[in-house]
Amino acid sequence: MEIKPKLVKELRDRTNAGMMDCKKALEKTGGDIDGAVKVLREKGLSSAAKRVGREAKEGAIFSYVHAGSKLGVILELNCETDFVARTDDFQELGRNLAMQIAAAAPLVVRREELDANIVKQEKEIFANQAKAAGKPEKVIDKIIEGKLEKFYSESCLLEQKFIRDDKENVEDMVKSVIGKLGENIVVKRFARFQLGEE
Repeated sequence: MEIKPKLVKELRDRTNAGMMDCKKALEKTGGDIDGAVKVLREKGLSSAAKRVGREAKEGAIFSYVHAGSKLGVILELNCETDFVARTDDFQELGRNLAMQIAAAAPLVVRREELDANIVKQEKEIFANQAKAAGKPEKVIDKIIEGKLEKFYSESCLLEQKFIRDDKENVEDMVKSVIGKLGENIVVKRFARFQLGEE
């Protein structure tokens, strides 16, 4: 099947991928544009995985103050070079992450950073809820495991659903930018302030 330039341009507009990558993806999917988007995303995610170990010491600090000035976020986002830190894609990622933190109120960036006491406390709560609901002892561990995964997906920034597109989580969004820019990007840390909170 011959891939028309108009179709290549449409895919490029949707994904910002290179013209040749778009053409190859369309050829692979027989002209199916949604399938080609998926192919390009997978390619981006696999190339992002190769970059994860590289050191990221450059980057930028982003801030977001919600209308009314009662909620604010400061975020450190790192990459490998100052050049990438100044790109529109990196800047947009930083702004999106700051808004994500403001809207979804994660506790930490990744699950390994959660305080062990908080995790222990949540497990106890889930166990007590399951017992109070009369669940059999043999399924309680599975229930705790499932509820704990839900807790992680709400409390850990990288595991949260992206507020602007709930079909992907924040980590996948970061990986797609890594694939696009060709550098490792690390969400280092953040602080979220809400007026009147301790």
